[in-house]
Amino acid sequence: MQIGFAGIVLLLILIGLRVPIGLALMLVAVGGIGVLKGWDVAGGMLRTEPYDFGAHWSFSAIPMFLLMSAIAYHTGISATLFSAARVWVGRFPGGLAISANFACAGFAAVSGSSIATAAAMGRLTIPEMLKAKYHPGLATGVVASAGTLGSMIPPSIAFVLYGIFAEVSIAKLFMAGILPGILTAVIYAIMIVARCAIWPDLGPPDAQRYRWRDRLRALHEIWPVVVLILSIIGGLYGGLVTPTEAGAFGAFMACLVAAMKRTLTWANLKAAVIESVTGTAKIFWIATGAVLFTRFLAMTGAADFIKTTMGDWGADPILLLVATSIIYFILGCFLDPLGLMLLTLPLLLPMFEGLNLNLIWFGVLVVKYIEIGLLTPPVGLNVYMVKSLVGDTIPLETIFKGVGWFLACEAVVLFLLISFPEISLFLPSQMD
Repeated sequence: MQIGFAGIVLLLILIGLRVPIGLALMLVAVGGIGVLKGWDVAGGMLRTEPYDFGAHWSFSAIPMFLLMSAIAYHTGISATLFSAARVWVGRFPGGLAISANFACAGFAAVSGSSIATAAAMGRLTIPEMLKAKYHPGLATGVVASAGTLGSMIPPSIAFVLYGIFAEVSIAKLFMAGILPGILTAVIYAIMIVARCAIWPDLGPPDAQRYRWRDRLRALHEIWPVVVLILSIIGGLYGGLVTPTEAGAFGAFMACLVAAMKRTLTWANLKAAVIESVTGTAKIFWIATGAVLFTRFLAMTGAADFIKTTMGDWGADPILLLVATSIIYFILGCFLDPLGLMLLTLPLLLPMFEGLNLNLIWFGVLVVKYIEIGLLTPPVGLNVYMVKSLVGDTIPLETIFKGVGWFLACEAVVLFLLISFPEISLFLPSQMD
């Protein structure tokens, strides 16, 4: 057990030293197993575990959803979202920030990745907001925060992984994420309007005025995104495709729509394929490291010790939710979202099952915790993604301060999701 907890401390130290999370997990896991069981056993697990984990058929949805997202970005399908939102809500206080918020929500519906959403929409929206004299904290904070909707609004890679590990319907998880995602975007928008109405210098209304003809034209221009969303959600809801097939179907539809727009070139397609391949490799590298680290903790008995220590908490739903929140809030500050989920689910899922709590609802909460972890220092990945877009023009501290207001909104959303599970469970219940 001492070796197990020493491994956890070493892992946090390596992450603090900026060692890539997947490499840190794998080094500690293989080294720990070697010390405990011998290096032959460690080498054997290193040979077999990556294949045993990655060969799961359902995981084929991940590269396909990433490919759909990359095609949508590189062929310009997503570029119209910000323009359309700007025409409709730009006249409100903080209108461009609200537009960026809803554009991120729209792109999330064809993405599946929070970091991809923040990267794609940040390139489009942050320069426009800075040009309009928006406060840098608001301009960057809204993109980093609204980008997290890529994990909640379907299709979501996080839901795919959770569904496989929890053995629950991925289609129902996708449905469960729709209303919480919309709720988050709406609460973000309300906060932006309120702040910019009180402090107009934060984000002035869009100086340009639009007529109804312009608004209707803007809606017409986003038809490719609408087609992709309806294709995936309609196919899942109507039982035409499984969640695994939905990824490939979405990628095919993205190619078809881009071809109809005449923006599907070999250069764009090559860039999209390379981006999806590298993204898939990163995800599986982290996931494999997390699986090995989970095996290591199981061998040391540390996982059983933590579970026993939480035994009293695990007997009461309220205390279990409090303990879960504490675990995710603390670890979310240090761990990669996928690694965090894969490390905690083996511990928490049996407790939620033992109390007969709905695992679809719990999945939504887990993804919400992951979204919060993407924004909290020192390892808020979405914040660092936005920082990479703006370079040295905006300090990292400014972005984290800008994100703080959105974290307050996340606390409100989390309270509503815990207090009213029906928000998450209404749409999945319609599939029964």
